[in-house]
Amino acid sequence: RKAIRYHNEPEVVTIDKSGANTAALATLNADKAEDETITIRQSKYLNNLIEQDHRNIKRRTRLMTGFKSFRRAQTILAGIELIHMIRKGQYRHLQSEGLSAAEQFYLLAA
Repeated sequence: RKAIRYHNEPEVVTIDKSGANTAALATLNADKAEDETITIRQSKYLNNLIEQDHRNIKRRTRLMTGFKSFRRAQTILAGIELIHMIRKGQYRHLQSEGLSAAEQFYLLAA
């Protein structure tokens, strides 16, 4: 609920067969009209693609003791994700054409 409060409500959610996730989404959908409900896709294979992308974040945050606030977690995770996108070549900035990943990072840090 906290994530939905701070961000837009999703149209489609991909989850595995976790009962807690299904119950939470059913509770959210109970108060909505038929055309406004969140579509639930339950498939472990669709979720694997998402989990593989989050593997890098999990590896980096496993050593941390936790986050004291949602805002701090959002800031740190956004930074980790930005570095990951630079390394994968998914981040393009007007000033970063033809630069290496390290040069793009230093350009952002300056």
